[in-house]
Amino acid sequence: MSTESTDKKIVHVYDDIQEEDNHLPNWWLAILFGTMVFGFGYWIVFHSTKTMPNPPQEYAADVEALNKKLAMANPTSEEALLALAQNPGAIEAGKKIFTTTCVACHGPEGAGLVGPNLTDKFWIHGNKATQILNTVKGGYPEKGMPAWGKVIGDEGARNVTAFVLTLRGKNLPGKAPQGEPIE
Repeated sequence: MSTESTDKKIVHVYDDIQEEDNHLPNWWLAILFGTMVFGFGYWIVFHSTKTMPNPPQEYAADVEALNKKLAMANPTSEEALLALAQNPGAIEAGKKIFTTTCVACHGPEGAGLVGPNLTDKFWIHGNKATQILNTVKGGYPEKGMPAWGKVIGDEGARNVTAFVLTLRGKNLPGKAPQGEPIE
């Protein structure tokens, strides 16, 4: 090797250590520039344009889906009954049962005849979904409310509960308020 070609590459000498100006290998440069392009593209897709959900959004969606699945595992939980009250099919099925079994005491729109008004904010045995379900299933014979659980079954009781939940807050004129006001 000639010293002339080596002397042209040497850019620095310190303590008899010669530093040469060598180019980086092409494979190394390809990885460097490829990483830069990938990083820029990732930033555009996930942080600028919001075309893809980011990890916190995916996590929140997964947690919500899991909570719904767990709520449906126990169909008599508060969450499951409130979710059922959003299901038009369940509400319609509950309305059919209500019009055949409950209308004699609560009226066609739930405003109360012999039984209490189900549309106002006054409730005798509570207005939570699980309390309403327990009232439908077990009844209160001493107050004239029969136990409908064995007659209409568990699914029917849940559907009636879903329908009654849709009546809450309508404040239809009917029977005078009974029970405690519950917001």
